[in-house]
Amino acid sequence: MRREYHLRELVEDSVGEDPLRQFRAWFDDATASDTLEPNAMVLATVDAASRPSQRTVLLKQVDAAGFVFFTNYGSRKGREIAENPRVALLFFWPALERQVRISGVARHLDAHASDAYFSERPRGSQIGAMASPQSQVVPGRQWLADRYESVAAEVDDKAAAQRPDHWGGIVVTPDEYEFWQGRPNRLHDRLRYRLNDGGVWVIERLAP
Repeated sequence: MRREYHLRELVEDSVGEDPLRQFRAWFDDATASDTLEPNAMVLATVDAASRPSQRTVLLKQVDAAGFVFFTNYGSRKGREIAENPRVALLFFWPALERQVRISGVARHLDAHASDAYFSERPRGSQIGAMASPQSQVVPGRQWLADRYESVAAEVDDKAAAQRPDHWGGIVVTPDEYEFWQGRPNRLHDRLRYRLNDGGVWVIERLAP
């Protein structure tokens, strides 16, 4: 299962001072490639007892405020973020031999922004968000199907589904990025953007 990485290089002269702009350039490359769901990112959280957990979520928006995904606030990740807002994100694009690691602080997205996104979701996804007690133990698949049908019946076909209070956006504001480019002989390129105490991004090369 061993393979060499040789597609590209990552050098200091080829990147800008703004890590968000660098991320967008790589994200555009991933979107243009054959990568399946390039917006998939692994989210790592830690609970009050310092036990880590990870799962894959989908990036829905990124701007100067941070990286946005949507979830049930009562889910395990939602509860852990409430206990400890320090989180990490990981994008892996194997077709490009690249990954991006991001560390930062998570918070709830503004309710109006969450309302706007929820209103644009497919009807089935809206009902699913309303029906699922995410991360809780349930009796079985049939219970979920029955619960879905029950909620669907409660929502009039002509009425707009209202976003439940327990569901909405999370925005992660980064204070560190690491861009990783695979290279031959496992001498991979790793450039880290670190936010210093003065609010300036410092670019550092890390040994592979």
